[in-house]
Amino acid sequence: MSALSVRQVRFRFLALHGLRWLPAGLVIPVTVLLMQERGLSLSQIGLAFTAQGLVVLVLELPTGGFADALGRKPVLAVAWAVGLLAAVLFAVAGSFWLFFLVWAAQGVYRALDSGPLESWYVDATLAADPSAEFERGLGWAGTVSGVAIGAGALLSGGLVALGPVGPVSALTLPVLVAAVLHGVALVALLVLLREGRPAAGTAALRRSVIEAPRMVGQAVGLLRRNRVLLALVCVELFWGFGMVTFESLLPVRLAEVVGGSERAAALLGPAATAAWLANAAGAALTPFLLRRVGAAPAAALMRILQGGTVVGMGLLAGPVGVIVAYLACYTVHGASNPLHMGLLHRQVDGPYRTSVLSLNSMMVQPAGALGMVVLTALADRVSVTVAMLVGGVVLALAAPLYLPAWRAGRAAAASGTPVAESPAEPVARVS
Repeated sequence: MSALSVRQVRFRFLALHGLRWLPAGLVIPVTVLLMQERGLSLSQIGLAFTAQGLVVLVLELPTGGFADALGRKPVLAVAWAVGLLAAVLFAVAGSFWLFFLVWAAQGVYRALDSGPLESWYVDATLAADPSAEFERGLGWAGTVSGVAIGAGALLSGGLVALGPVGPVSALTLPVLVAAVLHGVALVALLVLLREGRPAAGTAALRRSVIEAPRMVGQAVGLLRRNRVLLALVCVELFWGFGMVTFESLLPVRLAEVVGGSERAAALLGPAATAAWLANAAGAALTPFLLRRVGAAPAAALMRILQGGTVVGMGLLAGPVGVIVAYLACYTVHGASNPLHMGLLHRQVDGPYRTSVLSLNSMMVQPAGALGMVVLTALADRVSVTVAMLVGGVVLALAAPLYLPAWRAGRAAAASGTPVAESPAEPVARVS
């Protein structure tokens, strides 16, 4: 790993990051609409999605511990193979329980995938140059993922517009292509990711199983000792609940205003492409926001603005108004994620990095599962608009949780101490 330069590490990270998100771009616009096409109600879709959150809740921390103890590459390889399997199963699922199994497999994929690639990038960058600013690469990763998802969404819309191909429905075509791209990404991972693994072989696997609980316990202990880290992780509870609005309910809202699922899916292709390009543009604003506003205040502002855009999606009439609010939502989304992750990375170092990222991600999935149940039930029984209003308010309520990071930063600046080593908020340094 030390043989790679900072530029080489960044190139490989961004290439793999883009390949990881390209299949998601194909599937995101059609996920809910495809499940509706195959006979599920919104409430059933919400319940099926809970499988992902429950699996992530159980596996997130242990798999993060495995990645830290055994190595990032083998864990990522298994994750991306499971993602391929889930995509194939999604293409053929036709009942509630099969879809429940699809999202359980997605939960395994998300739990294994959460953190190792980003942790590899940060550690490999610091190994090549201890003074390197890895936040810039995290911001570019947001740009790359936005472009990749946007390209996938554009391709998805084109495939839907082509119409059925033999027995394959228009909404199924993007899922099949996504499965192929999952395979391509897995091959690229095996070729491009190089790391000095902590261990190898069957004995190493046994040791990692034994070691993982201790590393998880250490990571959880960080939350008790560091109130900044605790608040940052809790932000994800609100974000996980509220993200259901723009990830899952937006296609249903658009179908309402255009008068049909297939018309909405065809429109979502270019709309999602524009949204993810807006996401990429938002991520590119990270250096500006860091200089002019500061990481913690900017992150708090982004949460409030994102809640406002979701309210706009729920209230604005006609497809133009809904899509404009959708584009604004993803612009803010692109700017907020690198800010949040940069703050998180500055609170931890050493072999527990992936475990802490897993803690952060662990909060998202169960909260997202709860959001799917609550907000889809609201959409079924009241209206999609009311569900989106509730989700938007919850997103904005996360903003005050950035106050501890802001206060610690101000205290560190006043004392002349680097933010990451402020005496008030000790970093988890592991030698």
